[in-house]
Amino acid sequence: MLTEINFDGIVGPSHNYAGLSRGNLASTRSFGRVSRPRDAALQGLLKMRLNLDLGLTQGWFMPQHRPDERWLSRLGTSMANADAALRYAAMSASPMWAANAATVSPAPDTADRRCHLTPANLVTMPHRSHEWPETQAQLRLAFADATHFVVHEPVPPPFGDEGAANHMRLCSEHGAPGVEVFVFGISEGAFPARQHREASAAVARLHDLDPDRTVLAQQSPEAIAAGAFHNDVVAVANERVLFAHEQAFADRDALYTALYEKLPDLTIIEVPASLVTLSDAIASYLFNAQLVTLPGGGMALILPGEAQETPAVWGWLQDMVAGNGPIRELHVVDLRESMANGGGPACLRLRVVADPNTVDPRFLVSAARLDTAEAIVRRHWPEEIAPEDLSRPALWQTVRSARSALLEALDLDVLG
Repeated sequence: MLTEINFDGIVGPSHNYAGLSRGNLASTRSFGRVSRPRDAALQGLLKMRLNLDLGLTQGWFMPQHRPDERWLSRLGTSMANADAALRYAAMSASPMWAANAATVSPAPDTADRRCHLTPANLVTMPHRSHEWPETQAQLRLAFADATHFVVHEPVPPPFGDEGAANHMRLCSEHGAPGVEVFVFGISEGAFPARQHREASAAVARLHDLDPDRTVLAQQSPEAIAAGAFHNDVVAVANERVLFAHEQAFADRDALYTALYEKLPDLTIIEVPASLVTLSDAIASYLFNAQLVTLPGGGMALILPGEAQETPAVWGWLQDMVAGNGPIRELHVVDLRESMANGGGPACLRLRVVADPNTVDPRFLVSAARLDTAEAIVRRHWPEEIAPEDLSRPALWQTVRSARSALLEALDLDVLG
């Protein structure tokens, strides 16, 4: 039976605040702070536990090898000799943002009726550009059943692809044919547009989607300039619901018209700028909530604590759930460590609609496996990382050993 599975990235032991992500306001503001990798990972695991408690199917992806000496070697250097910028990039824990791991088209949408996954190349940011080989390796292990899955090569550079953070799927239910929306950006200001139209179109072709049920939409320059470096900072979709800020899209009227034509039972919940500014929406990560369908019916938003602490946002949400709309529940989680690096609940997860029985069980989460992961994190993850620690070999070894301990405990040491 086809089910939506949320695969969360476990926050890696090198989690730090090096301020590497231009256009990501939270990341920039946190530059130079002391990070708390152990707390960050435990907060993410607790969010996964909430999903299990809600009756949702949960998966995970492992932290990648850090420091990435193989990448530095290709640049003719090493951790001992690299300049600070390259050293920071080699230590980045950004693979925890699983929403950027890949773009996923479920079997009901594709011509061969298999689930297609294309790893994101992430070429816009140096610290993320070296993620895709390990991401692809995990995808090919987790989704190895070729009768049900196809894992592609990433779109080649220079066309920037940032994965599911710029992709939405609308449908009557998860197992039904959907309308796939690819959101691209055009740079017109100080911040780069990370998703290129050419990359979005290429993924749609690779996945062999029905052109009549595929939409390319431009993100608004105002949203990018305000710090919405990905579409999932200003819009999120689930089944027949699109939840978006009024200023999310460059031509929202044309987009909404196209979507209604393709999915007549669509419900659009638009938050007006007069009640919630782009600034408040981005600071609170209102739209980076996970919008999920509950087993008993209705939908819920899994929100970061910052949404509750932003009066305009929380007030609007209270009014919304008091009405008779499809979103009936709000669940608040503490993700302060990852939020400070520029990502909330939805950034941490990749949605895959599939039969869980076709997925490698090592990538599926249970309460017992969460207990195991939490124990490893408490024992091995650094409690704190200060900026000057990133140049210390002792930290590099701690990070390597911590990851190895997790992979061994979860029977995933094949990832190396």
